[in-house]
Amino acid sequence: MKHLLLCFALLIAPGPVLAQNTVNEPAASSPLAVEDIPDDTAIAQRLRAILGALEFDGITVTVDAGVVSLTGDVADPSTSGKAESIAERLEGVVAVNNTLAVSNDLAQQITPAVDRFRARIAQLISRLPLFLLMLAAFSVIVTAGFLVARMRFWDRISPNAFIAGLYRQAFRVASGIVGIVVALDVMGAAALLGTILGAAGIIGLAIGFAVRDTVENFVASVMLSLRQPFRPNDLVEIEGDVGRVIRLTSRATILLSLDGNHIRIPNATVFKGKIINYTQNPARRFMFDIGIDPDADLEATRSLAQATLKALPFVLDDPEELVWIENITESGAILRVTGWIDQAATGFAPARGDAIRLVKKAIEEAGVAIPDTTYRIRLEGAGTSPLVSDTPPSKAPVSQAPAPRKERAVYKSEEAALIPLVDAERQESNDLLARNAPRE
Repeated sequence: MKHLLLCFALLIAPGPVLAQNTVNEPAASSPLAVEDIPDDTAIAQRLRAILGALEFDGITVTVDAGVVSLTGDVADPSTSGKAESIAERLEGVVAVNNTLAVSNDLAQQITPAVDRFRARIAQLISRLPLFLLMLAAFSVIVTAGFLVARMRFWDRISPNAFIAGLYRQAFRVASGIVGIVVALDVMGAAALLGTILGAAGIIGLAIGFAVRDTVENFVASVMLSLRQPFRPNDLVEIEGDVGRVIRLTSRATILLSLDGNHIRIPNATVFKGKIINYTQNPARRFMFDIGIDPDADLEATRSLAQATLKALPFVLDDPEELVWIENITESGAILRVTGWIDQAATGFAPARGDAIRLVKKAIEEAGVAIPDTTYRIRLEGAGTSPLVSDTPPSKAPVSQAPAPRKERAVYKSEEAALIPLVDAERQESNDLLARNAPRE
């Protein structure tokens, strides 16, 4: 008997344990509680209260045996989905029958938008004093920045007007950024500043790539205005273009060529290119070659050419003129003649031309022949009479040489004639160059 009771106790012992585990198991979701014992009326009342609080008008709620039926017209399709989601979360709801339809009534569709617009207008009116304070703070900071940028202080700390303008513009931009930061902080939207600056950085990067050549030219203008590689009226050669400098602008360097034409060179080309300044050093060397008879006394002829060059009034004594034998060719010996002139008082081209003329004249008067480098072609004819007579032609009488005339002491510089034209051009517009600026 005892054994039978023990077996019966072991058989019925797991029952309460399993029941206890089933009761304490938590639900998978957290439904909204209606009442301790939900019924259809309580579910309907609770759902109507929630939809009314959310202003979901036009929805009829009926509950039968835990099945919720939603009927009526709504202005927005999203309203139907939200109402169905709320109904599914109520405790005691078995299923939801959603038959809501989007209303075709224009007034019903416009009403939510009008309500939202009115709400925003009311919110804006309530925040209007704060907005006016933000606008006042921004205006005060930006106005102060513009007034400070107009002060003459920037001209005193800048090497030229162009750099002063850059300083002023940078200060205006900085004041604008400070004004925006303060305004956003007043409105409580300072977190938007990072987004705004990030977008501005991306846009600036894209614009920088699009106008890369323009930016490069602008940076070159800034560097040239600071370095001042030449001055107004300097005779320069830039990438093969020779002329006097008229002005340096924020975009290009303007030259006046020796023919009187304007040459506009982009500053990026000037900054990266080769610049030859003929005015910076007033002394300039000219050079030419002249051929002489190979049978002549080369040393005596060389000394004669050097003495003739030394006697010219426009040739400088220091550096000294030089003449040497450059080469021996089939037609004769080649003398290379060099001399120095003062470009401020003497034109380079006229001085070189007169030096060639006078050296040639002195060599010929000394009885030294200058070889003719041209070729003569003789054609043999078929006739009995020869094309060329065997008898030498009679020499033409040599006329009496005219009396030597006095050579000019100073040859006016051809380039100097452009100086008044350049000065007239410079009076018409501003320039980034300064006459008293230190040279590079």
